[in-house]
Amino acid sequence: MSAEGTWDLSISTPVGKIKAVVEFRRENGLLTGIARGAGEEVRLDDIVLDGDRLTWKQAITKPMRLNLAFSVRIDGDTLAGTSMAGRLPSSKVSGARRDG
Repeated sequence: MSAEGTWDLSISTPVGKIKAVVEFRRENGLLTGIARGAGEEVRLDDIVLDGDRLTWKQAITKPMRLNLAFSVRIDGDTLAGTSMAGRLPSSKVSGARRDG
C-alpha cells in the first residue's frame, strides 16, 4: 500500500466540514508530510503506514489551537477514518488522492 501523493481531505467536525490537503513523500526511506488548510501549512508528525492503516499527528492553530491525531485506512486512491482532537468527539475523515 502506498500513501505517497497529494490527498484532498474532508473532515466532518461538530462545527461543519473542513477541507484540507495533505501531501506524503518518502525521504530517505521515511514518510514525511505536510498539511494545508484554513490558511496555514503544518508539518505532519509520527507518520506510520502499517499495511493499509495510516496514522499521523499534527498541530493546528486555525480555526483554534488543537493537536490532531488521524487514523485512516487507504483503499487504492481513497481513504477513510477518523481524526481525534483531545477530548473532543472523533470526526469522520474521507479523502481522495489527486492524479499525478
